[in-house]
Amino acid sequence: MANHKKGWGRKFDEPITLPDGQRLVVLRDAANYITKLPKKESDLPEWQAAIEALILVADLNGPTMFARIGVM
Repeated sequence: MANHKKGWGRKFDEPITLPDGQRLVVLRDAANYITKLPKKESDLPEWQAAIEALILVADLNGPTMFARIGVM
């Protein structure tokens, strides 16, 4: 089923389940998770790339799979 929402409210094809059991369902969930990480961790290149992927997918309506890969 196609996801017709745009922007930060778009759902991932499959929610991302974190080790603590928390689920990231929409792009905004992932962005909030990353921005709440300690600065030392969120500044790591991996997380910066994930944020960039999230922004591109949210702003340009790209495939949510790209953002999912970036976060995972």
